[in-house]
Amino acid sequence: MSSPPDETVILLRQWHAGDRQALEHLVARELPWIRNYVHGRLGQLLRARGDTEDYVQEAMLRVLCYGPRFATGSRRAFRRLLGRIVENSLRDQADWHGAERRALAKERPVPSDSVLHLDRPQESVTRPSEALARKEQEAWVALALELLDPDDRQVIRLRQWEGLPFADVAARLGLPEDTARMRFRRALPRLARKLEQLQSGAFGDGGDDESDDGD
Repeated sequence: MSSPPDETVILLRQWHAGDRQALEHLVARELPWIRNYVHGRLGQLLRARGDTEDYVQEAMLRVLCYGPRFATGSRRAFRRLLGRIVENSLRDQADWHGAERRALAKERPVPSDSVLHLDRPQESVTRPSEALARKEQEAWVALALELLDPDDRQVIRLRQWEGLPFADVAARLGLPEDTARMRFRRALPRLARKLEQLQSGAFGDGGDDESDDGD
């Protein structure tokens, strides 16, 4: 007999179904752990920004409300993924990309109708229509992109999302054009690996981070 889903899984399902109170409960429940996770990685950068709890809570809400929607099979997997995305989101606040993403989020609060099941191999999922499949794949890529380092995310967004020529990408990043090209070429395989991790259910299994089972 399979064990019942934990509270995190239930709250995520309720939130995806439109229950705002489930989102608020989820954020309040996980905020202390996410705050400690992020604070230990950002150090002085985060402490210099004032009230750590308020800042992390805002980032959590932004990720859950405006990012690709995802479902996990455990609280541990949820924490690992959300912690990484919030950490990157906080880093982004210091540059132009953070302001740009906030503006985009206000215009398009839910980028995909798909809920990405991170612990379910894709072979077992019945494929939707071609249009929905394309939207779902875009959501997978967007989620994988959130897990990249800031430099990789920026160069891919500028080149792929905005379609800028490498000369303009280099100018936006303050780099020589050849360096921007090299950064882009190196970032793509990293994105592909993150995407493969997510779609195979490998992310959150404890293979790339420290233990985080505690409260």
